[in-house]
Amino acid sequence: MSPEAASAHTPIGDPETFIRSNTRLRQVPLVPEISLHLADEAVPLWHQTEEELGATGLPPPFWAFAWAGGQALARYVLDHPETVRGKRVLDLASGSGLVGIAAMKAGAHSVDVADIDAFALCAARLNAAANAVAISTMAGNLLKAGHDAVWDSVLAGDIFYERDTAEQAFAFLSRQADRGSAVLIGDPGRTYLPKDKLLQLAEYRVPVTRELEDMDIKKTAVWTIKR
Repeated sequence: MSPEAASAHTPIGDPETFIRSNTRLRQVPLVPEISLHLADEAVPLWHQTEEELGATGLPPPFWAFAWAGGQALARYVLDHPETVRGKRVLDLASGSGLVGIAAMKAGAHSVDVADIDAFALCAARLNAAANAVAISTMAGNLLKAGHDAVWDSVLAGDIFYERDTAEQAFAFLSRQADRGSAVLIGDPGRTYLPKDKLLQLAEYRVPVTRELEDMDIKKTAVWTIKR
């Protein structure tokens, strides 16, 4: 059964079944060592999510795609395993869990993947299992005040897409860096990325979905916070 046909019969109240029915397990273009449950098209899945939940104006299903920043950051972590080896790692705004999975494959001691979307956390667990690694999931918004946990390494891909989120994300990442965390950011130069406060470490040409990015290849960099 095609994802489109299955989606007509799959209640969204069962996240795992919904994800399996509307995605296919495929290799990530820039990180072929990792396979994810990925959707073929964004708009039909997006609309179905809104219909099933009885809501409009929902964000895209970020968990169903390998975004440019996450691909670049995952590639960097696998090519530079010393950034996470033996460390406690946070994959912030994890989406599919790609970056956290890469960290575990690179030898991290443990990985927490955090996202405000329950479907993203379910997708991350399914993707981790498909890649034979173990992760822990964290629900809720870590960007809000009151979260005192500190990780050895904090990884953030594609989080600077909206003004308020970008400001909160940079404040959170800066606090983590001030407390000794190694912070790595993957981003294709989105509008609210604070480049003047960052140091570029690497650059990649990342294959992406034209439907989402209006191009087939997106130049994407990995950054850290200037100290």
